[in-house]
Amino acid sequence: MVMRSIRLIPPVSFLILLLLLAATAGAVPLTPGVPPVAMETADGGRNVTLTDDLGETVVIEGTPQRIISLAPSNTEILYALGLEDRVVAVTDYCDYPPETVDKPTVGGFSTVNIEKVIAMNPDLILAAPANTEEIIDRLRSLGLTVVTLDPQAIEDVLHEIELLGRVTGNEAEASALVGELRARIDAVAAGTGNLTERPSVAHVIWYDPLWVSGRDTFQDEVITLAGGINAFGSLEGWSIVSLEEFITTDPDYILVSSGSGMGQEGYDAVYNYIVNEPRLQNLDAVREGRVYVIDADIVSRGGPRIVDALEEAAAI
Repeated sequence: MVMRSIRLIPPVSFLILLLLLAATAGAVPLTPGVPPVAMETADGGRNVTLTDDLGETVVIEGTPQRIISLAPSNTEILYALGLEDRVVAVTDYCDYPPETVDKPTVGGFSTVNIEKVIAMNPDLILAAPANTEEIIDRLRSLGLTVVTLDPQAIEDVLHEIELLGRVTGNEAEASALVGELRARIDAVAAGTGNLTERPSVAHVIWYDPLWVSGRDTFQDEVITLAGGINAFGSLEGWSIVSLEEFITTDPDYILVSSGSGMGQEGYDAVYNYIVNEPRLQNLDAVREGRVYVIDADIVSRGGPRIVDALEEAAAI
C-alpha cells in the first residue's frame, strides 16, 4: 500500500485550477440521453460502446478491473459506486473519500506522468478536459482506453454515474445511487419551488481580486435550486468583479468558498475578508450575519457531493 499525505493547494494555485476547469468546460455539448451500449461477445465476454463528453466513441472490452482516475470528481463517483478496489491510481488532487490518500498518484491535471500510467497497466482511464487535449491524445495513441467525463450540471452528474455503472458492470449500484440523489434533489425542489420571494445570493470564490460565480456553473445551479437568485447571474462562468460592483449589487446572502482544498492559508481567508473588510460593513448580508461558508470541493466538483452542497445552501 502506497501512503501519501493530503496535498493542500495554495489559494492562488486553487484559483488557477478552478479557472482551468472553467476554461475547459462546455467546449462540446453533452449527450446525456445517449446511453452506453453493452453487447455480449461470441465467447461470452462483454463489450460496452459509448460516446464520451468530448464526443469520442470508446469501446471498452470486458469489465474494467484496473481503473485510473485523472480527476477528483471521477474518483468520488467511483468510490460512491463501491469500486475503490478497482481504482489503481488517482491524481494529486484526489482527496475524497479520505482513504484515497492510500492510492498511488500519477500527477496533477496537466502534469500526468505517462510512464507511471503505463506502469499501472490500466484497462480504463477516466479523464477530464483539464487533463489537456495533449495528454488525453497521448494516452489514446498508446492504445489505452480513455473516457473523458465533463459534467456541467447536476443532471450531467447523474448521467455520469449511470454511465460508469454500465461501464463497470455496477448498474444496480449506480441506479440505487442516482435514485437516492434524485430523491434528495426533489426534496429540496419541493421546499423551494413555490417560494414567492427569492433572495439574491452571491457566491465568492476568492477575494484578491473578487471572483464570483456567474451563470452556467454548478454554483449558479445550486443557488437557483436552493431557492435563490444568483446575484451575478448576468455574468458568464467565473468572473472578476470590482469591490464597488459587489457593493452596488448588495446581495441578500453571501456564500464563500472554503475548505482544505484551498490550503491552510485559504481555509477561512475569503470569509474573513468579507466580514472584516471595512468597505463591506454596510452590506445587509454582512451587517445581519448572512455570510455563510460552503466547502469549495462539494460545490465545485461534478460528483455525488454536489447534492450535499445543494442541501446546505437550501438549509440557510
